[in-house]
Amino acid sequence: MEYAGPIRRLIDSFARLPGIGEKTASRLALYVLNADKGYVDEFVASLLEVRDGVGLCSECMTFSERDPCAICGDARRDGSTLCVVGDYKDMVAIESGGAYRGRYHILHGTLSPLKGIGPGEIRLAELVRRVERGGVAEVIVATGFDSEGEATAVYITDLLKPYGVKTTRIASGVPMGSFIEYMDSSTLSRAMEGRREL
Repeated sequence: MEYAGPIRRLIDSFARLPGIGEKTASRLALYVLNADKGYVDEFVASLLEVRDGVGLCSECMTFSERDPCAICGDARRDGSTLCVVGDYKDMVAIESGGAYRGRYHILHGTLSPLKGIGPGEIRLAELVRRVERGGVAEVIVATGFDSEGEATAVYITDLLKPYGVKTTRIASGVPMGSFIEYMDSSTLSRAMEGRREL
C-alpha cells in the first residue's frame, strides 16, 4: 500500500535530513500525524522561526539571531585570536569548556575533494579577509582530526603564511579520527591550552 501524497512528501522531507533513512523518516512522519495538534503547530513554528530569524554573522559566519553575533559583539573577547572550526557544533563544544576567550571563524565544512568540497565551498575567503583587515595575531585551527580536518588545517596554514600571523593547531590529546562535537569539555579545554604552532 502506498502512503497518501501529503504523508509521502513528509516522509521524503524527513529522509533528506542527514542520518535519517527511509524507515526512520516513516516513523517520524507517522509520529507527527498522531501527535497533538498543539505540538505540531509548535514544531512548525520552530522551523519557521529558524528559517526566518537566524542568519550568519557577517564576522565569524556563525548562526545568529543578530549581526554581529553575541561573541563578535562582546568587547571582552580577545579579537586578536581566532579559533577556526569546521562547523557550528564545534564552536558550541569549545565554548562549553569555558577556557577559550577569543573569537571564532566557522568554515561550514572541511576540505574533502572526494566529496567535491574544495576551498570555494567553505568559508575560507571570509577568513582571509578577516586576517587581511589586521588585528589578528593568532589563528588556532580546531578542525577535526580525521583526514578532512587535517587536510583543512594544512591548507589554512599554507593560505595564511603570507600574512605573518601565528598559526597553531589544538593539541592532539584529542583522539585521531574523532570529531570535536563529541568530546567532553575538559578534553577540549586541555587541547586548547596545549595547542602548538604549525
